[in-house]
Parts: sequence; structure tokens; C-alpha cells
Amino acid sequence: MSAALKYTLGRIGLFVAVLAGLWLVDMNVFLKLMLALVFSAALSFFLLRGWRDEMAGEIAEAAERRRTEKERLRSALAGEDHPNPNPDPPTQAPDSQR
Repeated sequence: MSAALKYTLGRIGLFVAVLAGLWLVDMNVFLKLMLALVFSAALSFFLLRGWRDEMAGEIAEAAERRRTEKERLRSALAGEDHPNPNPDPPTQAPDSQR
């Protein structure tokens, strides 16, 4: 499971848990929703720190991969020589009779 999905589900779960706890309190529904949002955000800051850091790491790795690939493509388009990461030429099946 990706870290972003775990973190998102964790945030939603915290919100639902806090809202369920506030549901028993006698107050306006809008106020309950707003308090649940604020309390769940504060709790997630502490309780979901590991998942948040894991998600940030995955995002940083993906950004680095995109940047590296972009640089590789730009240099290839500019005609700069780079070693071929796959030195074996692709094998082709012999042409069939036409």
C-alpha cells in the first residue's frame, strides 16, 4: 500500500473517530464537524508523523526520478553522448517471406 494512501486513510479514520466521539455531545452539527476537523488535524500531526514522513520521502524520490529523466531526455535531444544503459542490441526476429 502506498504511503500516500495509508496517510490519507489515517486522516479520514481520525476524523471519523473524533466525530463519533463528539456525536454524543449536544451541540450544533456544523460545530461538531468543525471541531472534529480541527482536533483530527492536530492529532494527525503527532500520531501520523511516520506515515507523513514516508509519504514525503516517496514524493521526493518520484520528483528526483522525474528530474533525472527530464535531464536525460534533454541531453539526448541536444545530441550529447551518454552511455547506453542497455548495451545489448535488441534482438529482432528474421523477416518472414513476403
